[in-house]
Amino acid sequence: MDPIEVLMAEHRCIERMLKVLTVVAEQVEVEVDFDSFEKAIDFIQNFSDKFHHAKEEGEFFPLIESKGIPKESGPIAMMLQEHDIGRNYVKGLVDSLSKYKEGDKSQSTAISSNAQGFVNLLAEHIMKEDNILYPMGNQVISDQDRSSLIQRFNEIAKDAGEGVPEKYHKLVNDLEKKFNIS
Repeated sequence: MDPIEVLMAEHRCIERMLKVLTVVAEQVEVEVDFDSFEKAIDFIQNFSDKFHHAKEEGEFFPLIESKGIPKESGPIAMMLQEHDIGRNYVKGLVDSLSKYKEGDKSQSTAISSNAQGFVNLLAEHIMKEDNILYPMGNQVISDQDRSSLIQRFNEIAKDAGEGVPEKYHKLVNDLEKKFNIS
């Protein structure tokens, strides 16, 4: 399989979780579904960030930078900045959920706004990677680079632990069923 196709397939899974997170965030004024939020946060922190972003930030971005796509400006810089913004939304979500659990019911607005901010950011972010950065990278990497990337992606998957992608695909499937999202 092509490494860019691997990254894009992971984007499709992340987009599915974004739909779930949207539904859970929209229900905050009625009920804060801690279990679903905690599952979504686990997915975001471990699948999106530690698993998917490890491939981008640790392997793909440095490779295409070495092929002439600048890191300090342009799409790589923007993607890295957006990864950090996304992490800040997740931190805000975790903090506001914790405060809500401790009794501060005024945190419902912060819970919703952090979740929605993350969803909106990531939806645009994925679109930019799929339609701008990945095609740019596709033009500069060789077949040998692709083979090396797949090998590194497999090592990242092995380091993440057995069954990590499957675990998070199942988590998304289960949450989609729970909220009737197709």
